[in-house]
Amino acid sequence: MTVAPTGWLRTIAAGTLVTASALHVAWGRGSTFPFASDGALTANVVGSSRAPSPASCFGVAACLGMAAAVVAVPARGRLHQLALAALATGFATRATFGFAGRTDLLVPGSASPTFRRNDRRVLSPLCAALALGIAIPTWRDRPTG
Repeated sequence: MTVAPTGWLRTIAAGTLVTASALHVAWGRGSTFPFASDGALTANVVGSSRAPSPASCFGVAACLGMAAAVVAVPARGRLHQLALAALATGFATRATFGFAGRTDLLVPGSASPTFRRNDRRVLSPLCAALALGIAIPTWRDRPTG
């Protein structure tokens, strides 16, 4: 089996989305990994003093899991290409707002200094990498004709 030249990008992006989904499931079940406490988790990942509900963690996990499934295979047809383009655009938008320190405009309450620092150093670069890892294979491997 040969992998398309950009197949490795798809694989890494899908794997990253699966990992993020698993983290959200763990958080929904009460884990604070990789942080020592609920307070540290919410300060670094949420940006407010109030932790999200288990249901919201599971909802995000489901969305990330579905995104991984869409990303894992080469674009097949117009609808699949549109879904991939929407995912890439969403992650690029999230990265842009994060780098600008304004994630709170997308997710009200995500404004603590700890979150903004972590957002600029970790979360926004991750979202930017996901956007590229989705967009490049979608563009390069698109059906022609």
